[in-house]
Amino acid sequence: MPKNKKRNTPHRGGSGGGGSGAAAATAATAGGQHRNVQPFSDEDASIETMSHCSGYSDPSSFAEDGMSFQFRFAILGPEVLDEEGTQEDLEYKLKGLIDLTLDKSAKTRQAALEGIKNALASKMLYEFILERRMTLTDSIERCLKKGKSDEQRAAAALASVLCIQLGPGIESEEVLKTLGPILKKIICDGTASIQARQTCATCFGVCCFIATDDITELYSTLQCLENIFTKSYLKEKDANVICSTPNTVLHISSLLAWTLLLTICPINEVKKKLEMHFHKLPSLLSSDDVNMRIAAGESLALLFELARGIESDFFYEDMESLTQMLRALATDGNKHRAKVDKRKQRSVFRDILRAVEERDFPTETVKFGPERMYIDCWVKKHTYDTFKEVLGSGMQYHLQSNEFLRNVFELGPPVMVDAATLKTMKISRFERHLYNSAAFKARTKARSKCRDKRADVGEFF
Repeated sequence: MPKNKKRNTPHRGGSGGGGSGAAAATAATAGGQHRNVQPFSDEDASIETMSHCSGYSDPSSFAEDGMSFQFRFAILGPEVLDEEGTQEDLEYKLKGLIDLTLDKSAKTRQAALEGIKNALASKMLYEFILERRMTLTDSIERCLKKGKSDEQRAAAALASVLCIQLGPGIESEEVLKTLGPILKKIICDGTASIQARQTCATCFGVCCFIATDDITELYSTLQCLENIFTKSYLKEKDANVICSTPNTVLHISSLLAWTLLLTICPINEVKKKLEMHFHKLPSLLSSDDVNMRIAAGESLALLFELARGIESDFFYEDMESLTQMLRALATDGNKHRAKVDKRKQRSVFRDILRAVEERDFPTETVKFGPERMYIDCWVKKHTYDTFKEVLGSGMQYHLQSNEFLRNVFELGPPVMVDAATLKTMKISRFERHLYNSAAFKARTKARSKCRDKRADVGEFF
């Protein structure tokens, strides 16, 4: 089996690495003891002569190799795999990371979970994952139950990407059946970390969107998420502003996950939810948290789109009051708010106002490889934003290769591109650096010329 050619070369990113480096520096030994191992140390050389059979059978022998790989992956990103690694080499190291999810050290387990998640977000590994889905599910379940905040977040994030890799079917249904009750328990647990509950809410929504085939389970998930974000609704009629709390981030994630699931509900259920929330959601526009205002506004735009899809002549009683609120947010000039927040808010609410008043949506274009995808409605935009949050920079790759996502966005079968064409389309880091440098110099020169008054005087004379 081929090995990474640069396993013993110094790390290009230097000795820095923040939390990822620290997490990767701890590894398990054969005797159950823990010792610090520096990534890319001379001890890594011993892995080259290790037999493959013994490497797979002994998890401790993978500690240095697996953690070293995770360290490189976390710092350098998926480009390392494209340039230096092979499919077999990646799978070889992923087996080591899967073994490390059982380690006694919480930092080691967390780093292993993050390394697997990064790999699955950047590569399609369906066959590899299919054979090990039960092992991965058991590891995620154990980390969710016994881990602390950061480990729970890493486990939930991995669960989301695992379901995205598997797509709809009995395999992902089994994953959801195992992890669903645990995710729900963490989401509703007031003593759990807010960050862990937030990630679990997103994970629960994504996994249910992909895997659920039971309508009662879908309704149960909707109800669970509703019970969370509705706590942000205005409780008093004379209250003007909803003050943000530490739970606000959890309420935002729950609202967005709930909105995602609403897009796959039967029409009767959609009507019921519209009647329940159409007159309460606008109260969230009064939140002093910009992200809550934006989440509420985008959810309202999506609800209007669903309602008008069901009834073309849909009528909303408080339309005048709602449009006034949206217009105020689209032109917000409050001095006590940050400029960045105001700029972001005004841009989003201009689109929301157009959607509510004129039934118009500004089409967006997403480019990936040789293809283009046009986002022309709020349902598609919300779905795209959700999966992009989970996959990060791997979203473009999955849009090209993941049949499930291509079906969601109606892109058809994956487009086959030969290696030569793909190579011509890809811009190297050095070329990208030169292009960005030239563009920066041109902008700086133009800006300086406009700002330098003496240049204008010189030209006059």
